[in-house]
Amino acid sequence: MDKPALLVLAAGMGSRYGGLKQIDPVGPSGEIILDYSIYDALQSGFGKVVFVIRHDIESVFREKVGARWEKRVPVEYAFQELEDLPAPYALPSGRTRPWGTGHAILCAASRLSEPFAAINADDFYGRNAYALLADALTRNPDPVHRHFMVGFTLRNTLSEFGFVSRGVCVKNAEEFLTEVNERTHIVPAPGGRAEFKDENGSAHPLTGDEIVSMNFWGFMPSIFDSLGGLFEEFLSRKGTELKSEFYIPFAVSELIGKKMISLQVMTSSDSWFGVTYREDKPRVEESIRALVCRGIYPSPLE
Repeated sequence: MDKPALLVLAAGMGSRYGGLKQIDPVGPSGEIILDYSIYDALQSGFGKVVFVIRHDIESVFREKVGARWEKRVPVEYAFQELEDLPAPYALPSGRTRPWGTGHAILCAASRLSEPFAAINADDFYGRNAYALLADALTRNPDPVHRHFMVGFTLRNTLSEFGFVSRGVCVKNAEEFLTEVNERTHIVPAPGGRAEFKDENGSAHPLTGDEIVSMNFWGFMPSIFDSLGGLFEEFLSRKGTELKSEFYIPFAVSELIGKKMISLQVMTSSDSWFGVTYREDKPRVEESIRALVCRGIYPSPLE
């Protein structure tokens, strides 16, 4: 089997953060979070990188990210644009919001014929997550129907500077995902716990031990057919709306419910961190410096 590929979802601008956070340096030698993600993936046996971006950020992205890695690993680009819809659907007048992460994955279908991991460009997942997924993708006993995700413990994914939204995972005794419940406005609570607010503004407690999706998915190429059909169903119901989005957790939950796929959940022993808010950046920089001091990463990253 071919080495798995790394699919990087990098078309977003990070509105709450205030800028193109995907290329904001956080490492001691000017590295960005994505540099560490690619480095970890290559160390774990991945053999290709595909970036999903927009045409308007292509030149700066190629200069700041692609140029660093294209001499070390095959690098390809796919583009997520609002107008990229299957016939007969068309972009509704006035829509400016992207169609979501599920649509981003579909935009890369022509670039991927091998198993792949799909990640956010601005999240640090840790090498253990890549190692788990590389092994699962290459040893998959059911390469047509079985897919994977690496989850993280909720309390390790929160920000002290504002609320976050997380997909809280429910799995069965065999460690297969049964559903993903999207929880919004999650904030830390005393004792390592958390709470979220529902659409009515009422607060609900969480233990902090819940396994949540941070968009670290492992898919076989068969996912494109299933995902494509589901996206067309989504467009038939919500395609004229201006703000609806086709998210991966929603799509995965739907496909599991239809018994079209199964999805095995693995939990990483590493800590996740990211820059949801600009105030998160110093903590990310400090965390990476600590990993460099422990010898996990060289500096500069090579």
